[in-house]
Amino acid sequence: MLTLTYRYRIYPSAQQEVQMLEWLETCRRVYNYAVRERRDWINSRKCDVNACSLQSEYIIPADTPYPDYYKQKKALTEAKKSNPQ
Repeated sequence: MLTLTYRYRIYPSAQQEVQMLEWLETCRRVYNYAVRERRDWINSRKCDVNACSLQSEYIIPADTPYPDYYKQKKALTEAKKSNPQ
């Protein structure tokens, strides 16, 4: 079986390049927020209540559900309505 690979080169103008960099920055911020949200949830459940330090541990209510892909996807859709960027 033969697999062909194509490579395309774009030559954006200065204005297009600025727009693309803004898109990438927005994507980076959204991704980092989602990862931080999951990491904070996991870190808040790592140790026993009587052994954790209140200063160094994350405090998230115990009944807060895990922020999985589908919950974050729904929250992103709602955030797009309030913040078009």
